[in-house]
Amino acid sequence: MTGKPRHIGVAERRARLGLRQRLAAAAREATPEEVADSLVALHGSDPATVYLAVGARLADARKTVPQVERALYEDRSLVRMHGMRNTVFVFPTALAAVVHASTGLDLAAKARADLVKDMTAGSGGRLTGRWLDEVEASALTALALRGQATVNELTGDEPRLKEQFAYAPGKSYEGVHTVSSRLMRVLGFEGRVVRGRPLGSWTSSQFRWAVAPPHPPLPPDEARAGLMDRWLTACGPATEVDLKWWTGWKVTDVRRALAASGAVAVSLDDGVTGYVAAGDEGPVDGPDAPWAALLPALDPTPMSRPHRDWFLEPALRPALFDRSGNVGPTVWWDGRVVGGWAQRPGGEIVWRLPAAGDLGREALDAISAEAERLRAWVGGTRITPRFRTPLERELSAE
Repeated sequence: MTGKPRHIGVAERRARLGLRQRLAAAAREATPEEVADSLVALHGSDPATVYLAVGARLADARKTVPQVERALYEDRSLVRMHGMRNTVFVFPTALAAVVHASTGLDLAAKARADLVKDMTAGSGGRLTGRWLDEVEASALTALALRGQATVNELTGDEPRLKEQFAYAPGKSYEGVHTVSSRLMRVLGFEGRVVRGRPLGSWTSSQFRWAVAPPHPPLPPDEARAGLMDRWLTACGPATEVDLKWWTGWKVTDVRRALAASGAVAVSLDDGVTGYVAAGDEGPVDGPDAPWAALLPALDPTPMSRPHRDWFLEPALRPALFDRSGNVGPTVWWDGRVVGGWAQRPGGEIVWRLPAAGDLGREALDAISAEAERLRAWVGGTRITPRFRTPLERELSAE
């Protein structure tokens, strides 16, 4: 593409979002695999987010829980693993090797080095890297024999996993770490173990572990270019700052991946340069009808970038985000955030539009229908976001 970059305004960005993020009713998918493939990654820090994010995008939301459980724990077509920014995501299994090579290898190396350093210093030299090698080999053998196991079960097989060491002595955040929790995290970064079924319901954050099949090796630069292309197709246009934030890569890696993927520069509002995937720079028609959506805390759509003003009024941020920048449950109308929602103890889904103005009857009816759609498939399950936000707390307590 030569000449002046094509301009993509807010209206088209919102149209792309409604279609590519599978939020418009006509764009909804039939399976969790199709949803995950469209979004590239589902936030997994809060287990409930995975199900709620999928349910918002399924044509038949009543199938959400059994279909997500099938994909995660039976077919293994989706995998929960650490990815960008040290965060747990759920990815299409076919993408796991790309994520590991583009992002996980660097995170794994740092996580292991930090563990050995902290463990050795915090034990007075008693727990060493060689000692850790012996313990992890024993733990992985025990895990392979069991098939799946909790950390408590593994510590019964390998008692040395219970060893503790002082962390950050003399600091305000000093504490005591257990080898088991840190080691399983490192092995997860390295792609050697994977989270299995939770101990409780689909909202539980306590998981069993299983030995993971090895990732096929990929050149990191090739993997970064591939992940860049996938993400821009789902979420573009995006700025360089957006891309660096989402990936957690160095800016030099972001720029190399943009070039290698063939990404095309476009102009955004206020003279900002954005990028779309190669071949995706043409105009995109919007959905056939306006759409409403109730998205969960940490949903990948609002969490996909730090620059959100084109779909989220700054005045709404204090009510919808916690102090660490985690988004709470959001209400959407036709491509923009207009409010938030929560679940009351009795199961009722309640919502509020603090700064939306008069949206009109069509919008209010559509939002009410989405709230009922969510209530119907969630049923009696109680949903409390892991990272709570001011509006969610207020609504759930009313």
